[in-house]
Amino acid sequence: MAPAHPSRLKAAVVGHIEWVQFATVAHVPRAGEVVHAESPYEEPAGGGAVAAVQLARLGAQAMLLTALGEDEPARRSVARLRELGVEVRAATRAAPTRKAVTLVDERGERTITTLGDRLEPRGGDMGLPWKALAEMDAVYFTAGDRVALQAARAARVLLASPRAHDALGHGVALDALVLSEKDAIERGEALRALPDARLVVSTDGERGGSYQLRGGESGRWAPAAPPGAPVDSYGCGDSFAAGLTYGLGAGMSVPRALALAARCGATCLTGRGPYGRQLTGPVG
Repeated sequence: MAPAHPSRLKAAVVGHIEWVQFATVAHVPRAGEVVHAESPYEEPAGGGAVAAVQLARLGAQAMLLTALGEDEPARRSVARLRELGVEVRAATRAAPTRKAVTLVDERGERTITTLGDRLEPRGGDMGLPWKALAEMDAVYFTAGDRVALQAARAARVLLASPRAHDALGHGVALDALVLSEKDAIERGEALRALPDARLVVSTDGERGGSYQLRGGESGRWAPAAPPGAPVDSYGCGDSFAAGLTYGLGAGMSVPRALALAARCGATCLTGRGPYGRQLTGPVG
């Protein structure tokens, strides 16, 4: 992969948005228990949104291709993400925008409950600028159909999450597949995409993670030291993926891109919610 032009990196995320209500609790309630939640607030989040904001904060021109309902959460999501530096291009669906509730306990661990179906962009959505993806240095794909993934392949570098589900495993070449070693669903979904991935990256939280290239090279990376006390783990994985997307899109070596990604994940851990604290750039 040739290095990107030294001017501002162009990156896109093809993925999903959820309107999330966050709150802190002493512990996640057990069956039948009532627990008081404190400091509630709301943000547009989900894998697509968080990754796009992290890319923007690293200094990239960041675009998010997504799908939303025709409702107030959709309007608020677009407005907020634009405020955070992301160009949002959304197809409209008849179904409501997906919502979620996230509880963060005293250890900073998040527990998520989603409400409604995940709305995904489709390659047949005429209002989305699919041809613009050919101009991107890098694209990160978290949700969409097979046609959308094929359009994303026009970018110079393409990364995907196993959460893309049925879009994967159809012979579309991936420069990297990024998954969580601790997530059984992601490990299972990743199996279908392994033959198409040049690089497979498995994160392992505070232990760093491992990677393997198709040619046989493999290795591990050390975790980055958080720049403060852990506060909230929501968004750490998506920030990591965005950092890797930025690094590979900028032509960094795999170890250097992973080091940047680890810093993104560790920084997010020290802020409240997905956008309370993310690594900022520009990154050289």
